[in-house]
Amino acid sequence: MTPEGWLVVVDLQHVFADEDSPWTAPRFAEVRPRIRQLVDAFGERVVWTRFVAPQRPAGAWQQYYEQFRFALQPPDAPLYQLVEDPGSQPVVVATTFGKWGPELAALVGDGPVTVVGVATDCCVISTVLPAADSGVAVRVVSDACAGSSDDDHDRALRVMSLYAPLVQLATTAEVLAGR
Repeated sequence: MTPEGWLVVVDLQHVFADEDSPWTAPRFAEVRPRIRQLVDAFGERVVWTRFVAPQRPAGAWQQYYEQFRFALQPPDAPLYQLVEDPGSQPVVVATTFGKWGPELAALVGDGPVTVVGVATDCCVISTVLPAADSGVAVRVVSDACAGSSDDDHDRALRVMSLYAPLVQLATTAEVLAGR
């Protein structure tokens, strides 16, 4: 059974997977097999996203990249590559934490969307809340997201749960069971 709607895989990139990266999501390796299960279940209705640094940071991003100079690399740098080949599935690339915008909205339409990825407390929540605010039903797969820490992951899930019924939390098993 193919789950309803689209799966959005947020920022499954080396910069969050590699243990020596300042932005490592500690449970990245743990959630990756669950994400793969969901990608397989959704078939062709999967969109991947990638965070990349802007060529020239502007506004508050200037101060951000002063703190994280290592990240000022071109979009094709190894750290910004996806850890899996998306094949023919679309990839939305953005210089912002949140990936919800005209490009992603055009791909998924009115949804619903199921969201997985990293980091729960940054790019996931920054994608989920604007999507829900635009009227798209969003389901976040809690055990297929990894935060910058367990506590930050749990706090982000708690915040997103406050947006019910616009945002619903589920587990990988629940999604695969059609719930």
